[in-house]
Amino acid sequence: MKRPMIGVLPLYDEAKESYWMLPGYMKGIEAAGGIPVMLPLTTDGEMIATLAHTFDGFLFTGGHDINPELYGEKKEQYCGELCNERDEMEHLLFQFVKEQDKPMFGICRGLQLFNVLLGGTLYQDIPTQRIIERKVIHKQEPPYTQPIHTVFIEKGNPLYEIIKTEVCQVNSCHHQGIKKLSEQLLPVAIAEDGLVEAVIMPEQKFMLAVQWHPEFSYERDDFNYKLFTEFVRACEK
Repeated sequence: MKRPMIGVLPLYDEAKESYWMLPGYMKGIEAAGGIPVMLPLTTDGEMIATLAHTFDGFLFTGGHDINPELYGEKKEQYCGELCNERDEMEHLLFQFVKEQDKPMFGICRGLQLFNVLLGGTLYQDIPTQRIIERKVIHKQEPPYTQPIHTVFIEKGNPLYEIIKTEVCQVNSCHHQGIKKLSEQLLPVAIAEDGLVEAVIMPEQKFMLAVQWHPEFSYERDDFNYKLFTEFVRACEK
């Protein structure tokens, strides 16, 4: 069987004016049987349309905060560094890929991006804006291979059918998260404090996004490896 070609959204270092990539994004796809290719960072609509047509699936990576203007808010001081070029590129790419119903897998920022582009909102900073009694560490210190909190998955939901477990211990490295969930998304994993940790879009062939970072721990945690294998399998069809 032909190995699927999967476009991986690039990371960007503004200070160094460089594109870069975490090996785990690429190696997780490779281990699952796909061929990862880092995409250029561009806002050229014609080029993005070509990319959407060319690849079999797309991995939306972590990284910068999303500009709050995209969900109707002004940027607060506790919002982190933005990359408007990424926002614009990923917005266009998401629309093209969604229209073609090609598989999409979102990690961290990817989950937040899917929610925002489908009409949801975010906490610009969870510790500042989300005042609740039960505290969960969502931004841990390295090493990121170590799990830091629990997520819960109900039996019968699509994520459970992939990983076959109701409870997972996950790593966590984010300060933003879903505030208002898009009506087009279905929550499939919840943290101990009630924060949405994974979503799917039921109308799409395969659109899954998680708030944690399987690229750091797919080699040690079988359920994270299964996320990559199911994504790559969807890209083969």
